[in-house]
Amino acid sequence: MAGDTIEAMFAQFGPNYRYYVSFTAMLGTMSMVLTATIINVAIPVIMGAFGVGQDTVHWLSTGFIAAMTVSMLLNDWCVRAFGMRVTYIGAMSVFIFGAILGGLANTIDLMIIGRILQGSGAGLVQPLSMVLMFQVFPVEQRGRAMGIFSVGITVAPTIGPAVGGVLLDAFNWHYVFFMSVPIAVIGIMLAAVFMPAAARKGPLPAFDWAGLILVISFISCTLTGLSSGLREGWGAPIIALLFSIAIISFVAFILWELQTQNPILQLRVFFNRKFAAAVVVGMVLSVGLFGSAYIIPLFVQAVQGYSPTRSGLLLMPSGILMMAMFPIAGRLSDRLPGYQMIVLGLAVFGASCVLMMQAHTDTPFWVFVVWITIGRIGLATMMPPLTVTAVSTLKPDLLSQGSGALNFSRQFGGAVGVNVLALILGERTAFFYDAFTGLQTPDNSATLHLMSQFSHILGQLGWPLEMMPAGALYLVGRSIHTQASMMAFSDAFLFMAALYFMTVIPALFLMDLPIKTKFRTKLRLRHG
Repeated sequence: MAGDTIEAMFAQFGPNYRYYVSFTAMLGTMSMVLTATIINVAIPVIMGAFGVGQDTVHWLSTGFIAAMTVSMLLNDWCVRAFGMRVTYIGAMSVFIFGAILGGLANTIDLMIIGRILQGSGAGLVQPLSMVLMFQVFPVEQRGRAMGIFSVGITVAPTIGPAVGGVLLDAFNWHYVFFMSVPIAVIGIMLAAVFMPAAARKGPLPAFDWAGLILVISFISCTLTGLSSGLREGWGAPIIALLFSIAIISFVAFILWELQTQNPILQLRVFFNRKFAAAVVVGMVLSVGLFGSAYIIPLFVQAVQGYSPTRSGLLLMPSGILMMAMFPIAGRLSDRLPGYQMIVLGLAVFGASCVLMMQAHTDTPFWVFVVWITIGRIGLATMMPPLTVTAVSTLKPDLLSQGSGALNFSRQFGGAVGVNVLALILGERTAFFYDAFTGLQTPDNSATLHLMSQFSHILGQLGWPLEMMPAGALYLVGRSIHTQASMMAFSDAFLFMAALYFMTVIPALFLMDLPIKTKFRTKLRLRHG
């Protein structure tokens, strides 16, 4: 049905077609972005099942986001070559295959490959959904459209850990992968009816294979270098080689994209001041969105001993509130200056991170909920106006490339953010553990008192007398590790708070320049 263009679809289904196709697009987007964070509550279980550390297991999250980042650059070409319908169905099929592969994996490497395949499919669907919604909604309703779009890409990562926790406690980690398959199948069935078909005639458009190889080299070497630095040592030759390749690939990518006739990433969009500022803010937004969804379940399971379900439910109230706020934020973004809402959102999320720094082993569940909800209010305030401000400043012929570039930068920010936060947790935990361990000497009265208490507890549990010192020493070590982990998580939240507060500066570049506005007014008066 090559004639099933958007105009033909409106003629067939009427004005409500925009909502039919938006629901279809958002179904795919929500199922895929939900998968990005649903794995987070399963990470402690998977670490135990496969005997791996955080330097390896975080690739289940980072690999998904990185693959999504790269495949987003393919979206523009795939849509021009095959049309939205074929691209959507093909991406969903790859996603389903990756989900099944991950769920059946018997090694951590195979599971990571499954996650990368899932991310590859997700990266094609997300920008496609954004462009499609911009095309079916009129200009005056684009803020509302981005409010709907934001429900999928921001609420889904929030409720993902809750769904994953329930599946873990009720079944096992395999179902965390299988859960998204039925939703994706429904998305394929709806796409066959509502997605517009290809309008291209003639040969396939040219594709920038060199640019794709360079960007894959840059992202993979950067993330591998960051994740391996703590284990190998930052001065190790392999780490230096990885970062050197990443820098060379990045420079070569920019030079190549500026001179090639068919760039995979149109760098001209970054010459737009508002768009460039929106890209920076979008990257930081993703650090907070994906980063907090990664470390909060880890904190409450590692430090407070939460079950997967309880740790996932911790994010549920804030997700419900975000779902209610997005339509409101979308409508406000059509009426208020976007930069004001973005600056407010940055400040609110930064304040939430400052509050999260106070978390400890006895922090009540509902106190956590309030702190997290404050942060999610900030994210909900930012998302719709950020997208509208960024894309609305571009010319129509750059809309698709701009959408791909914006989503690429967001996902790359999320991948780097999760990687950096995992690095901070690992390094700071080791630092505090060594520092606290050095204080445990025979002259430390607090340590002696703690060992005496542990020995008494072990005696009540029926431990043999000769094993009590070793058991008490082990419990002291566990207490030290818990304290070190708590301090490391506090530093991770400090990092995010500082990052969000500093991002207020580039957010101010999203405002209209008053001098430029006055100059245009004078020109109109002079020539009018």
